[in-house]
Amino acid sequence: MASTTETITDTAMNFFEAVDAGKGWEECSKYCHPDAGFTAQAAALAEITTVEAYSEWMKGLLTFVTDTSYEIKGLGTDAQRNNIVVSAVFRGTHTGEGGPLPPTGKSTSTDYAYTIDFDGDRISHVTKIWNSQYAVEELGWA
Repeated sequence: MASTTETITDTAMNFFEAVDAGKGWEECSKYCHPDAGFTAQAAALAEITTVEAYSEWMKGLLTFVTDTSYEIKGLGTDAQRNNIVVSAVFRGTHTGEGGPLPPTGKSTSTDYAYTIDFDGDRISHVTKIWNSQYAVEELGWA
């Protein structure tokens, strides 16, 4: 049997890959409590309060910000607090229709981090640490 640390790390990474690939709540829900909360001190995400809403926001974003990728820079498992912290760089280009403006053709390379909290073996809350204004400016939206 896997240890708790291995279990939450694997779950967090499966969630991370699903949410950042824009797979939406249908895929992300496999790793989360149904009412999992979400917070971010980022203007672009100010109205989002659940992981379900955030995962659908990411799904929508990736319909017009294309050529996306992420690079994980660090990962830490805190078994005592039952959470994972992962930092990464997201890259993408606004080439598709949708979003705040017609396609700008501009790209972003933006740093962010998630703190992913668990209740048992499922995600109960996600906090995203991200300077959304920087990404908005790079994409030509501000």
